Amino acid sequence: MIAVLEGLLFITGEDGITINDIVNNLNVDKASAEALVKELDERLNKEESGLMLKVVGGKYLLTTKPEHLDYYKSFLTNEINNSLSPAALETLAIIAYNQPVTRLEVDELRGVASASLVRKLVNFNLIANAGRAETLGKPFLYKTTDHFLNYFNINSLEELPKLSLPKSEEIDVDLYEIKYQESE
Repeated sequence: MIAVLEGLLFITGEDGITINDIVNNLNVDKASAEALVKELDERLNKEESGLMLKVVGGKYLLTTKPEHLDYYKSFLTNEINNSLSPAALETLAIIAYNQPVTRLEVDELRGVASASLVRKLVNFNLIANAGRAETLGKPFLYKTTDHFLNYFNINSLEELPKLSLPKSEEIDVDLYEIKYQESE
């Protein structure tokens, strides 16, 4: 169960999880959930791990250890790693055309988790926090920055290419069926 808890913390990223989330998702009682959190925390506190468990606002987050910050900064600012992958460009385009937008909305549009790409784009100063959404959990909203405009050599968002999307009545595809149909 400890591995499942670690995986849950990984996939929830900056959103984190509460004890109640652990109880509900792992089908354990509160005492068992707290024991799992304590066991994972002890395991991560070993020097061999670069991760740690952090509690913010009653939610548990999996984060990197602060003593390794210089290595992470070096990696993120290394010129070789500063190129934007196609996935990062896709994430950036979604944010640019839909801003302000939450990470979950980006995930839904891409169909995959985007937490690491959003962090990378924030670190590159191409996007920034634009406040919090007025929805359950009050997730962060993201928008593009002035550096984004400079990076792509445009004066305003109005200069972004116009998207030509098919009209909804032209689309006759059941995406749920395609994604979840049983293979024969």
